[in-house]
Amino acid sequence: MTRPQTLAALQAWLRLALGEAGVSEPASDARVLLAGLLDLSPTALLTQGDRAVSDPEFARVADALERRRGREPVHRILGKRDFYGLTLSLSPETLEPRPDTEILVDRMLPHARRIAEVKGQVRILDLGTGTGAILLALLCECPQATGVGVDAAAGALRMARANAEANGLDARFQAVESDWFSAVHGRFDIIVSNPPYIRTDVVAALDREVRDFDPALALDGGPDGLEAYRRIATGALAYLEPDGVIGVEIGYDQHHSVSDLFEAGSFRLIEAARDYGGNDRVLVFTAKAS
Repeated sequence: MTRPQTLAALQAWLRLALGEAGVSEPASDARVLLAGLLDLSPTALLTQGDRAVSDPEFARVADALERRRGREPVHRILGKRDFYGLTLSLSPETLEPRPDTEILVDRMLPHARRIAEVKGQVRILDLGTGTGAILLALLCECPQATGVGVDAAAGALRMARANAEANGLDARFQAVESDWFSAVHGRFDIIVSNPPYIRTDVVAALDREVRDFDPALALDGGPDGLEAYRRIATGALAYLEPDGVIGVEIGYDQHHSVSDLFEAGSFRLIEAARDYGGNDRVLVFTAKAS
């Protein structure tokens, strides 16, 4: 096939090639890849169909096609993803933030604003911060907030720091390398986490786009998928202010098991939320009255 010479022809070529490779949404992937790789807006993709495509641009798209054929996710190829209005860079050590996790931000923001209104500030701890997505979104939406992002992976913390700086939030963001609470000091008004929650025996059966490209450390939740929740539920009380709240993302079938762990650890459930597919996704707890 002759190399596509125009933007419209390139988009059609990429869409066809992705479809032939068995990609589930070739048209959508083609649009997102072209916009990101060529720095074009969605409008430009529609209105600049006659725009000439240079050899370096085609080479960039052809390379992305090969990577996508290998099931590397679109946003991994682009090296970035939007989350709650922020643009976040990705690395091999970070989980790719997904739209369902924005629900955790939605549910924690009212608590952050309420506490900030009463105290004039709010301190947030993000356990397993990865790209920094959850914490940085909360800091962006709540100017009175400061936060500590904790992760056991040094590479993830480098990425989180870079994302904080790129989004102008580094003055209120601190990254700490820690195995959950082991290197954390002080108390916080809010604790949030999207921990690994997939059972070890299920990880190998995950879709290639997740299994091969998201870090295992961010996926594997142990034999029953609950190891991280146990660590959080048993350790959080010493780091949470008396009127503080904890919000966690969960797997679709973990509502009751995670709730039981926290309730055994001196917490009570105050809110639950479902994701866009109708599955249980977020639980919010506060300490039981003593």
